[in-house]
Amino acid sequence: MPGWLRKRDALNEKRVKIKNPFAWEQNGCFGCGPSNAAGLRLTFEESDTHLHAAWNPIPEYQGYINVIHGGIIATLLDETGAWCINVKVGTAAVTSVMTVRYLKPAYISKGVVTIDAELKSRDQKSAKLYCRLFDGDGKLCSEADIEYFLYPEEIARKRYFYPGREAFYYE
Repeated sequence: MPGWLRKRDALNEKRVKIKNPFAWEQNGCFGCGPSNAAGLRLTFEESDTHLHAAWNPIPEYQGYINVIHGGIIATLLDETGAWCINVKVGTAAVTSVMTVRYLKPAYISKGVVTIDAELKSRDQKSAKLYCRLFDGDGKLCSEADIEYFLYPEEIARKRYFYPGREAFYYE
């Protein structure tokens, strides 16, 4: 078994489905808003070390024929990273630096892509994450190093309606 597949399989540890506490009708978030008809409507799961998402690409999100648009890939990586901050760090954040490496095309015809985000480091004001996108065959297509500016939880609650870490879990 190739090393990349062993690494990916290692991420298939026990997962917990994450609740979207932002799922009200007015939430038009392109990444996670369930009522945004043009959006990605991502849902998430958590494992011990990562946050995970799966997304089924459609032709409306292609660049070249049958290839997921690079901007959509960047959005998938960034959104999964931001949700990792919400769940693992316990606050809201905004992207300050993002470096994406496109390693190979992610083909729409290969079906559901998976994205994972891992918190690598954090201090009081920022967090650094490593995010990856795998195609439907489980091959690594893109990766990103992303740094987020962290808001203090009190400001995140007031300004961004951050509901607190506990709101992301089902009872």
